[in-house]
Amino acid sequence: MLITNIKTLFGTREKTELLRGNALGELPFIDNAFLEITNGKILNYGKMEELNIEPNQELFDAKGKSVLPAFCDSHTHIVFAGSREDEFVHKIKGLSYAEIAAKGGGILNSAKRLAKTSEDELFEQAMVRVNEVMQLGTGALEIKSGYGLSLEAELKMLRVIRRIKESVNIPVKSTFLGAHAFPEPYKENKEAYIKLIIDEMLPAIAEEKLADYIDVFCETGFFDEKLSEQVLNAGAKYGLKAKIHANQLNNSGGVQLGIKTNALSVDHLETLGKEEIELLGTHDIISTLLPSAAFFLRMGYPPARELIDAGAAIALATDYNPGSSPSGNIPLLISLACIQMKITPEEAFNAATLNGAFAMEVENEVGSITKGKRANVILTKDIPSLAYMPYAFGSQNIEKVMIKGEWI
Repeated sequence: MLITNIKTLFGTREKTELLRGNALGELPFIDNAFLEITNGKILNYGKMEELNIEPNQELFDAKGKSVLPAFCDSHTHIVFAGSREDEFVHKIKGLSYAEIAAKGGGILNSAKRLAKTSEDELFEQAMVRVNEVMQLGTGALEIKSGYGLSLEAELKMLRVIRRIKESVNIPVKSTFLGAHAFPEPYKENKEAYIKLIIDEMLPAIAEEKLADYIDVFCETGFFDEKLSEQVLNAGAKYGLKAKIHANQLNNSGGVQLGIKTNALSVDHLETLGKEEIELLGTHDIISTLLPSAAFFLRMGYPPARELIDAGAAIALATDYNPGSSPSGNIPLLISLACIQMKITPEEAFNAATLNGAFAMEVENEVGSITKGKRANVILTKDIPSLAYMPYAFGSQNIEKVMIKGEWI
């Protein structure tokens, strides 16, 4: 397929490199462009005046609209049972996250629901969400378990993620997050739950090859730094690279642990000190920011500007989950990032595409308009500029989404 008359083709890159500092704010583009796609991959691109159209070539006229690489959402919990809008109302009435959890809400609420839901039903619910976010421009996904909290239920979640991988034409990565919360029977015996994760869950997951990564909620009141390290080291023995829920509610050592364990990314980062910002600016670890969660929980936003200025490589992801970020809408996420965290549209789009791809190790497949990568792209409506998309935060500015060379 040949897409012609593209007003602006954004994200054109010959090299695939993790972006930080000034490079994060540079989004290469070509005006009045074409994009050539063969067998689901990007074959060529350039300016319209350079184009030679072959006989019988399939043409699509973009009619002066723009094209972007599809988004890469590197942190989601998109497999869950039901919704938790009752807790949303409790939040409005003034209850805190901790108070809702104490009343049986939060992660444990989702775990109870998931335990009662069949694998087929869980898969069907998740696929509705996956198809929805693909229509909103998402072309790669990471999905975590963590609402099982038992051997049987965690395996069920990971099997559902495997079925999603087999059912969609986008890269999907699977993360084992058994260390998400302590189930009720283990509240007073945390070491026993850690033993369950290490001695039973991990061997079963490894046997079925169900996970690409291992994650842990390193947080005060959940898994402290010592327990988190124990879980991550156990996962490493099975070849599972670490991704950490870090510094969301407190400055609880997650950043330092991520560096110590060679984690791929540390995610959330709403609560950072000067030391943590300097560390993230001088190490290869990716800082994945989740502004939708801060928005929904009415928390302070991650210090994105300070991280960028320190040289950190930031990614943006949705944290799509039923309790603290019930949205997989990356265009809205980018608006939040620009408005609330004062990052530029170019920085936001780079963080949600190429750096997001790096945060799940699919950067050689997606994340930019690069020859040989998958043709996962977004066709916008007729917009005056890139900045118009986050500026017009209530408008649907995406006209079509292409996945592996096919419009969906």
